[in-house]
Order: sequence, then structure tokens, then C-alpha cells
Amino acid sequence: MPLDPNVLVGFETGDDAAIYRVTDEIALVLTLDFFPPIVDDPYDYGAIAVANAVSDVYAVGGRPIAGLNIAAFPDILSHEMIAKILEGGAAKAAEAGFPVLGGHTVRDDEPKYGMAVTGFVQPGKQVTNAAAQVGDKLVLTKKLGNGIIATAGKAQVVEPDVLAAAVKSMSSLNRDAADAMIAVGAHAATDVTGFGLVGHLMGMTKASGVNARVWRSALPVLDGTIELIEAGMVPGGTHRNLTSFDDGVFWDQALTDADKFLMADPQTSGGMLISVAEESLDELISRLNDLGTLAADVVGDIVPGPGVVEALP
Repeated sequence: MPLDPNVLVGFETGDDAAIYRVTDEIALVLTLDFFPPIVDDPYDYGAIAVANAVSDVYAVGGRPIAGLNIAAFPDILSHEMIAKILEGGAAKAAEAGFPVLGGHTVRDDEPKYGMAVTGFVQPGKQVTNAAAQVGDKLVLTKKLGNGIIATAGKAQVVEPDVLAAAVKSMSSLNRDAADAMIAVGAHAATDVTGFGLVGHLMGMTKASGVNARVWRSALPVLDGTIELIEAGMVPGGTHRNLTSFDDGVFWDQALTDADKFLMADPQTSGGMLISVAEESLDELISRLNDLGTLAADVVGDIVPGPGVVEALP
């Protein structure tokens, strides 16, 4: 069955959002994300969930225009706590500049919250994960480790300042990173979320038909992350990610298990991973720094190959 020609981005390349052309000037960006609580504070949980959902719109170069809540709450959860979750989500949507127009809620034994976000992008101006080019540099705009820190938070074995820094990172919008990416004409991008840095980079390499090198020594890391890995605070999702990579990742023998756990750590509302031409790199870094993104680190590059990630020390 032939694909609708107005589908500019579907599910074939595992991109961050779907894109559907409405006119020659307007295409809709469509995405949905929700998950159980990752932190104890209900307001923070709501804000993080919406920052995570809208990040997919930013990752393809779009601008959010409206959101719909999607939620599941148990009967035992107080109305006050539910209101705080929704308040946090609404506040983050307002910060991003779009209204929440409604949504749908069901009963469930475990709380879940997120948002379906719709955005606009001009057809032909979208940024996908399928156009990385040999010679590009890879830039990451948030520090890694929030999955490990959140796991330690649930176990109540994390220092308050370490958890607070992770919450700040997870609740920060990727809007500024997207603005910088668009301004310099980045070739490709993805946001780093549940598959971890290496998993999302593998999606980019396979979709683009290139290899990527990523250096552990170049990665920005949230304070306290390495100590928590050493203490065994590794999420189950990290182990599932490592198993799922199969032959899509080459691990240098010098890398430790802790290195692999960090590079495969599932992120919630992680940073943008941007593939940019070397001649545009300095401008991108300058713009990111001027806009105050939480990181602006060159973590790897794009090289010829069949779609493999080369994880190096």
C-alpha cells in the first residue's frame, strides 16, 4: 500500500515525531509520551513529563502549538496530588508557549502522566535523524545520568543536591538547543531519552547509513552519577538497552561496565544530540553557550560505515 505522499516523517526511521504536510507552507508535528513517576514531587513529575513530551517537537525543528493531557491515576491518589501533577504539566506547557486543550484520564493501579503535543514546521525545514553526514560533529546539550540518579532517588540513597540537579535538567526545555540547531542548519538531530545516548545515536546511524564515533571521555555527566553506578544504582532499562544493541554498537575493550552503563542509561527529557557540519560547529557551540543550555559538548563524529556506533574511551 503506497504511503500518503504528505507523510514527511513516519515510523520507518524511528524518528522523534511524525510530520504530516498540510500545505506547502505548513506541516503538523505529532508526538505522544507518558510514563510513571520518576520523582516523588508531583509538580516536578508533571513538569518533567511535559518537557519530555514536547522535546520530540523540538528535536525535528518544530514549534509546539497545543497539547492534550494523557493520564492514568489510581483511586487512592488524592485529588490534591493529581492537581499538582497537572499544574506542573500546565506550567511547563505555558513556559514552552502552548496551551493545554484537554485530554483523557483512566483509572490504573500505577500513576502515569504525559502529553500528546502538536506542532508546526515548514515542509522541507524539518530536522530528522536520517541525514547525518560523514564529517559531521556530534554535540550534546544536557549532561547524562538522570536515569541512574532517579533510580537512586526512588531508593532514597541520593544526596539532595544531586537529585535537585537532575530534576533541573529533566525539567529544562530543549527549546534553546533547537533554536541554535535550526539557526546553523544542522544536518540531523535526536533527543536522548529512553534508549540512552548510544541507543539514540544508533537510531541516527542506521537511518542515515553512516557510522558514528562517541568518546566516553568527552561526555558531560551529572555530578554523583559515577558514584551511584559504583553503588549499584543502575536501572533495569539500562540492562535492557545493552541487550538490545546487539551488533549495532562496537564497544572498545578499554571501556568498563560503568562506562557502558552511563552510555546506555535511559534518560528522561535528556538533551539534544545534534549532527552538524564541522564548519558550523563553532557557531553552534557559541549559540548554545549564549542561550545558556545546560551543556554544549562535542562528544563524537560521523564517519563512513554501515550504521554502527563505535563507543570509544
